[in-house]
Amino acid sequence: MGKKKTSGGRSNPDAKASSVGVIWTQEELHGRPRLSIEIKVTRSAIGPHYSLVLHLFLPPCPRNTPPVPNHATWKEFFLLRSDCAGVAWISTRSWIESFCCSLLSCRTSVLATEAVMEVVSSSHSCLAFHQTSSSARRFLGTGLATRQTKLVRPRKSAILCVGTGRASNPGDSGKLGVSHSFNVSDVNAALQGTPQKVGEVRRVVIPGLPEGPDSSQISTGLWEWKPKLTVYYEKSGTKNSKAPAVLFLPGFGVGTFHYEKQLMDLGRDYKVWTMDFLGQGMSLPCEDPAPKDEGEQEEGSYWGFGQDSQPWADELVYSVDLWHNQVQHFIEEVIGEPVYIVGNSLGGFVALYLAASSPHLVKGVTLLNATPFWGFLPNPSRSPHLSKIFPWAGTFPLPSSVRKLTETVWQKISDPRSIQKILRQVYADHSTNVDKVFSRIIETTEHPAAAASFASIMFAPMGQISFQEALSRCRSQGIPISLMYGKEDPWVGPFWGTRVKQQVPEAPYYQISPAGHCPHDEVPEVINYLLRGWLKNVESEGLIDLPFLDDSSDEEHGVSRELEFVRTGSTKSVSVRLFGSRNSLWSQISSFLKRHASNIRVVS
Repeated sequence: MGKKKTSGGRSNPDAKASSVGVIWTQEELHGRPRLSIEIKVTRSAIGPHYSLVLHLFLPPCPRNTPPVPNHATWKEFFLLRSDCAGVAWISTRSWIESFCCSLLSCRTSVLATEAVMEVVSSSHSCLAFHQTSSSARRFLGTGLATRQTKLVRPRKSAILCVGTGRASNPGDSGKLGVSHSFNVSDVNAALQGTPQKVGEVRRVVIPGLPEGPDSSQISTGLWEWKPKLTVYYEKSGTKNSKAPAVLFLPGFGVGTFHYEKQLMDLGRDYKVWTMDFLGQGMSLPCEDPAPKDEGEQEEGSYWGFGQDSQPWADELVYSVDLWHNQVQHFIEEVIGEPVYIVGNSLGGFVALYLAASSPHLVKGVTLLNATPFWGFLPNPSRSPHLSKIFPWAGTFPLPSSVRKLTETVWQKISDPRSIQKILRQVYADHSTNVDKVFSRIIETTEHPAAAASFASIMFAPMGQISFQEALSRCRSQGIPISLMYGKEDPWVGPFWGTRVKQQVPEAPYYQISPAGHCPHDEVPEVINYLLRGWLKNVESEGLIDLPFLDDSSDEEHGVSRELEFVRTGSTKSVSVRLFGSRNSLWSQISSFLKRHASNIRVVS
């Protein structure tokens, strides 16, 4: 390692909005000159500081001429907070490229030799530097004038460096190879997430779902957790070895198929997993837990309706405690690393339960219309005396009285017409195609073990800790939590999401409309967009802003956006409201009055 030279960057103290400062360090690494640059974007009275640390391995020409920055390259940078917030993002990238290229070219207008750039650490502005063959962009322009900037497709993976005077020749420009110290991706999402005002609410165009070869491939697996108890799971993006792992937990009555759109999309950037809970989906038992006697067996009869249980099913109860243990061991034995857990409905309850009891396995939790309670009978561990009042609590075999009740109820709820009715309730947008969901639910109901499993689930005791207890533990242990709720949910309505937000004020709470109980399947484009933003925010330890937080005041008072995306050739629009940390009854009333004030007319 050779000698180091350092220089402090300049910034204009009279800047009205923001400025850029640079600290550079020149050194030798393995006999090759390297310039380390720390670029800081300071936004006064607007928001957080952005910083970007680059390592530039210089071409041979600077060896005899140390690349001392020309002070003409210290540019004052103003973040123009106008109707288009994307101005700041575009200008930041343009400025950084101009500055770096002016250094590497030894103050000439064309960079003719090769250099390698490594992003060591970064914040929001770094999104511009993640280049892929499918989503890379070049910025052509002269200087910082926004109107002179335009987007064009790159040739292969080269990045065009823009000079400070005029644009360099693309054929002669240097190639910058980029790597990241943490997972930040999807430039398309960053480019498309540029807000535009529509009345009082800004419109944001977000990516649609990938199709065909652009989507991530899904693979399936079976994991034998215990004898006769085999768990079905699906995974995607396992080649993303350095990316975070994300585990999706389904709601009651569905399974892995409900997260197909997340596996196909998010699997391009993360390691994505999902599973069926035992007693549901394709994790139903492959043998009868309580078979009838040979003389009583009939073709097409239900499993679990016999007089005696099999040894492997003696203590089997399809309870939330069982699913908690199932998920815990799946993370430890199959995934093999801590995960982010995303849970819908029942899956949200289990996700929070696991995070509270095994925080070392969970990096963060996202709740999608999570049910705030599960089970009706007392838990034996918490209420040993009270639980003795109930002689049966979901074990096998089913009592004769429960068998008769189960047959009657099961015939009703497993009827295709009943399932269609339920789907119409939980999906707010009735134009959503639920044919695949419907057929997979019907397929599950036809399994001979489905009826007895349903009875065990309904009579299983509550968990060892409640939803509110789990929420409090997660907060005290510092586990990041985010909330993404469909507003038109007939079961877990806005009241429950607001209640969680009040208990964990620092958790971002996105309310989506129109969307019902299953927003991840009804508006997957929106959920995937918000999840990417939240994951980047947590992974970068807050250096990357959460979606919609363009202004520091939004974090306290909240903000609304209109998200637009293309689905099957047509444009759809969804409203999303991010609740602020100062969420109260009065703030909700005040916000409501402000949003509707323009529609109020005084008639004299």
